[in-house]
Amino acid sequence: MVAPGIRDVAQRAGVSVGTVSNVLNRPERVTPATVERVHAAIAELGFVRNDAARQLRAGRSGTVGLVVLDVRNPFFTELARGAEDAAAEHGLAVILGNSDESPEREAAYLDLFDEQRVRGVLISPLGDVSERLARLRSRGTPTVVVDRSVAGSGLSSVSVDDVAGGELAVRHLLEQGRRRIAVLVGRPGIRQVADRLAGARRAAAGVSDATIEVVEADGLTVLDGRRAGEQLLSRSVDARPDAVFAVNDLLAVGVLQALVMTGSVRVPGEIALVGYDDIDFAAAAVVPLTSVRQPSHLIGATALRMLLEESDDSGLEPRTVVFQPELVVRASSGG
Repeated sequence: MVAPGIRDVAQRAGVSVGTVSNVLNRPERVTPATVERVHAAIAELGFVRNDAARQLRAGRSGTVGLVVLDVRNPFFTELARGAEDAAAEHGLAVILGNSDESPEREAAYLDLFDEQRVRGVLISPLGDVSERLARLRSRGTPTVVVDRSVAGSGLSSVSVDDVAGGELAVRHLLEQGRRRIAVLVGRPGIRQVADRLAGARRAAAGVSDATIEVVEADGLTVLDGRRAGEQLLSRSVDARPDAVFAVNDLLAVGVLQALVMTGSVRVPGEIALVGYDDIDFAAAAVVPLTSVRQPSHLIGATALRMLLEESDDSGLEPRTVVFQPELVVRASSGG
């Protein structure tokens, strides 16, 4: 069955195609009686306007593409909400793509957004996508990188200083008297993870008796954190760290589950714990989690507004916005 078109609506309403177009796009030019008759015809036929075609003719899409690393992580959920809220202020919609830390899926979403001629693309990239994003920009699709600084790349970005965030976390643990600090990382090739580890090492470098042990998890999920926590528990008491800095809150919550469920380790008495992102789960954990807070909603909203500014003025120079993280101290670190 062929979907009804604008000509079918015009025929049913007894008006011209141009009048139907005016009703849909410029109703103030049409008499109320005609508007009512056209809408009645639309309802009877079940007509759905082809916004994609309309936007293509107008040369301006009503959608923005957003690609995030892992939609299961509440940090990215809140970032997406920030972008959506800012987009709604301008009558736009955000299409969310989850790369799931897969280069192939990331590339597929970029291809899709390119084909759909979206208004612009926001992306939290897995690796270096500067060349790919430059091609998008050359075809008139502005792009902004989120959750990662790409200064000097010719691209705009909105991020948090993750080196400073890692330093905040470990300096806090050192101030609590902790010296054997394990830094739990997953996907060490991701720039944000590497930066947080670099910050942790920088904090410990000025304390002669402090040690940093890098513990690699299989990924960045709660389950990955729980497995890592179980591995720490399998060590002798003397071989365990006295503190853990996890590079995101999901890992930290997993470690906390492993430590608390056995009842054999006191948190923070024997092992202090700090996470990163300050997701909602952090404050609600069985032992409230100390965490490095990122302004996730603000990152998404700021990136969306920058994207629209570049869409309106292609001559704008690339801009780099870097927010500073904040340490939120709770019971898990003993602070």
